[in-house]
Amino acid sequence: MGATTTTATTPTTPPPAAGIAWDEAFCSEGANCFRFGRDAEGKAYIGTTGSAAYVTDSADALRALISAVKVGAADHLLA
Repeated sequence: MGATTTTATTPTTPPPAAGIAWDEAFCSEGANCFRFGRDAEGKAYIGTTGSAAYVTDSADALRALISAVKVGAADHLLA
């Protein structure tokens, strides 16, 4: 899919998250919260609250990921 990951713990500073319109976070038990966002160029973002790390790719790639998860492609991770 060509996704890139940016993490605040790497030696280089990640690009600022300014310009990303984040949706309200989806939270489970505790502080396990994920959020989705988009920028003005149409890139899609997935991040966690409490961290500057995020994954970014095209909206089409995010759509494909969500579709795959819906049909069970990640179910083995929940066992």
